Amino acid sequence: MKPSLPPAGARRNSILSTLLRVAAAVVLVGTGTQAARAQEASGQPGWQFLVTPYLWVSSVTVTTKLPRPNVPDITAHVDFNELLTHMSWVPFMGSVEARNGRFGVFVDYIHAPLRAGITTRNDLFNSGTAKVAMNIATVDFLYRVVDRPEQHLDAGVGVRPWGITSTLSLNAGRLPATTFAQGASWADPLLVARYHYELGSGFGLSVYGDLGGFGLAAHTDWQVGGTVDYLVASWIDVHVGYRSLNVTYSSADGRGFNTDMKGPLFAATFRF
Repeated sequence: MKPSLPPAGARRNSILSTLLRVAAAVVLVGTGTQAARAQEASGQPGWQFLVTPYLWVSSVTVTTKLPRPNVPDITAHVDFNELLTHMSWVPFMGSVEARNGRFGVFVDYIHAPLRAGITTRNDLFNSGTAKVAMNIATVDFLYRVVDRPEQHLDAGVGVRPWGITSTLSLNAGRLPATTFAQGASWADPLLVARYHYELGSGFGLSVYGDLGGFGLAAHTDWQVGGTVDYLVASWIDVHVGYRSLNVTYSSADGRGFNTDMKGPLFAATFRF
């Protein structure tokens, strides 16, 4: 005996009821994501913590100036698509931010140990290899100048400590093969700005920039970056974007580093 089907009108009502429930769920999710972003930008007192692990697939160019008159500047370069295969140890990339009302403290840290081929003028030496370890921190103290549900602007000051060590092995040319090791550490003052704009439906745009050095430590130290953001839930954002970080440093004894890092960025932010 065949099972009896409900009348056509009842089936239509059931389908319509299901569609209405799905639409209501979508509206609630969208409202929740917008409410979460509005709460973040509200500037209301109370501590909020944001933890952001990220993967910055950057090209890296480090030019090293040695305090020796017969040795030319030495450049090591790794393209962004080769970065992971040129790591000599486990890297670390991540940031933490603590906010209370309009005030915030942002800390970012990168540990990047690299191994790469180096180029010279192929006169005194015929190229070689380099091991470069970079430890870069950024600490920003921010104030929310503009605080609206659809956008916010932070401005402040910061400091960026750098630590770079390099071991350079040069192949024989007119001079015999040799190895140099040198390092430097310093900290640069920064002026900082950060802006976020809501696009709707959980999407947003963020841009960040800082400028520092001013000849007090490095000659120039600057960074720019931007991401497209999506609020998956009230406790997690995901980000896709691009970042560029650059410094030119020289010491009184003739040592120097010019560093250029740029490439795509993938991140997730967890709220607590």
